[in-house]
Amino acid sequence: MKKFKFYCPTKIVFGEGSVVQLRNLITGKYKRILLHYGGGSIKKSGLYHEIIGILKELECEVYELSGVEPNPKLSLVYEGVKLAKEKDIELILAVGGGSVIDSAKAIGIGARYNGDVWDFYTGKSQVKETIPVGVVLTLPATGSEASMGSVITKEDGPDKLAVNDDIIRPEFAIMDPLLTLTLPDKQTFAGVTDILSHIFERYFTHTSNVDLTDHLCEATMKTVIKNAYILKKDPKDIAARAEIMLSGTIAHNGILGMGREDDWSSHSIAHELSAFYGTTHGRSLGIIFPAWMKYVYKENINRFVQFATNVFEVSVVNKTLEEVALEGINSLITFLKDIGVPTSLSEEGLPTDNFDLMAEKAVNDGSLGEFKKFTKEDVVKIYDLAK
Repeated sequence: MKKFKFYCPTKIVFGEGSVVQLRNLITGKYKRILLHYGGGSIKKSGLYHEIIGILKELECEVYELSGVEPNPKLSLVYEGVKLAKEKDIELILAVGGGSVIDSAKAIGIGARYNGDVWDFYTGKSQVKETIPVGVVLTLPATGSEASMGSVITKEDGPDKLAVNDDIIRPEFAIMDPLLTLTLPDKQTFAGVTDILSHIFERYFTHTSNVDLTDHLCEATMKTVIKNAYILKKDPKDIAARAEIMLSGTIAHNGILGMGREDDWSSHSIAHELSAFYGTTHGRSLGIIFPAWMKYVYKENINRFVQFATNVFEVSVVNKTLEEVALEGINSLITFLKDIGVPTSLSEEGLPTDNFDLMAEKAVNDGSLGEFKKFTKEDVVKIYDLAK
């Protein structure tokens, strides 16, 4: 096990009907609030009106910025930064999923900075402060409600880059599984894939003596897989939605990575699919992760055998280690197909003519990955495996 520091100050308010707790979370703390959200879904569901009612009751000054899209755009972040500065915003309230939360985080750090917020994403500047962000989560997927990360897409690159800093972790996150009942299957299961991918990036490691976090990772993966199958049969199963919602937070708040060397190369490779083609992040990961696994499993075959046996209960009887490892990877592919997530570029109808450029962007600092160090040529081969 490696040395580590763990810090996650986000207050989690979990359970059915928990939106009413927003009143207690902002009373006496915040008056000028930027309400940040996507399209009209929160208005159709009634959530928007419930939140506005609470804020008006508390006599808050409420300013709104809607229009967040999947793979949140830098252009909207710029609008938010300008608005937040002009109105001296005290809290950004993100109502939605990871895209809205990531956009809110970007606005928060941009509004407390005299330069271009994109400087943080390119590494030209380090985050020093932020406007606090609060969350009402409607889509379990990215774990951004309690994570240190924000991923933004600059349209004219296209470039999809991340900031990671404890400063941008939200102040609070309200998590009511009832708010996820109206999600289409496509969003639900793209979210499931995103959650699993956050665990994979930590689980597949060369770090030894990490029994505790190994078992935590495996338990979270099994919980997600089990409850995804339940939701496939009954999308209204609120208990299964609650399990997946909490798993999404655990998967990416840092606790599963304590003392481990993690990787994140698959996320970087998948980000290029989203940047170039606008694919949903979770579906991009469904395409890339099986290809990544096939490319790297021999780097630590025992780790893949452990994954196969402990997560998918693959039998080792009369099989070589390689056969067990590959059966584990194929079990993951079967699961993804069962829940309707693509596992290849062809299934998603994506082009295959930009591999060189995407690979170049993915390894823009010269190399990528920890489980296996990738060159541009390695990344191209992974894209080839994902065809």
